Amino acid sequence: MNEDRKPHRRSGRTTAIPRAFLASLVAVPCIAAGIAWPAPAAASQALAQKYSCVACHQATAKVVGPSWKDIGAKYGDGKGTAAQLAASIKAGSSGKWAPMPMPAQAQVPDADAQLLAQWLLDGAK
Repeated sequence: MNEDRKPHRRSGRTTAIPRAFLASLVAVPCIAAGIAWPAPAAASQALAQKYSCVACHQATAKVVGPSWKDIGAKYGDGKGTAAQLAASIKAGSSGKWAPMPMPAQAQVPDADAQLLAQWLLDGAK
């Protein structure tokens, strides 16, 4: 018999709670509270490719715009929020890093901009 599922003494039914259910008990309050789960690096990197962010930004080197590392250092550790950074991705910006403005990326859905922003704040790992 699987050790995770021990029969109940009286009814013979198993008393183990499925792990997925337990995980949902943790996830639902976090989602409701607006706590962002870290986006997997591969998924965030794929978004950076999909929306051509990599044409101007790289992991550690400045190209046209700042590196992922530099963005994380400037806005991470409580210095900025994912919502602020996502808004800059969508609306563009100028004068924050250099004279070259970042064009608006209005085609990026809000959810993807939020994931990219959180990934950057987490150090683009």
